[in-house]
Amino acid sequence: MKNSIKIKIISLILSVSIFTSCATIVSDSDYVVQVSSNPSDANFKITNSSGTVIQTGKTPASVSLSAKKGFFSGAKYNISFDKPGFASQNVQVSADIDGWYIGNLLFGGFIGFLIVDPLTGAMWKLDPVANASLSKSISKNKEADQKQLHILTLDQIPQNLKGKLVAIK
Repeated sequence: MKNSIKIKIISLILSVSIFTSCATIVSDSDYVVQVSSNPSDANFKITNSSGTVIQTGKTPASVSLSAKKGFFSGAKYNISFDKPGFASQNVQVSADIDGWYIGNLLFGGFIGFLIVDPLTGAMWKLDPVANASLSKSISKNKEADQKQLHILTLDQIPQNLKGKLVAIK
């Protein structure tokens, strides 16, 4: 009778390990991503690889994004940042293989490796931070241009202004 119980326990352990899907058990398929910019208070727009707008907002913000695009396919997102007076910037966020997914090979979870984790998207992970450093844009405003220093050669100066030139020694 004791051998029968041992065989049942071993069979149960083997069955569980064969049907294990490490990433699905330990990880998620949706991740919270912190969207930030320097300077803050920039507008952002997140689009998926198909060009569909997923979410918009102002930095800093936390957004929930799915790491999967489809079966055995990780998601890719483009985050565009825009703030008046600053050059626009795009940041790419792409799913990478989750280390727990490889655990299926180590622990014998072949069903998890081939079906469960790819189906749930738990085989993928997203970087928890998407940050943009926005730089000041060059103004196309005529009034702002007049306040800037411009260096010209003599042939670029209009004839009516040449009489106002002052020599620098």
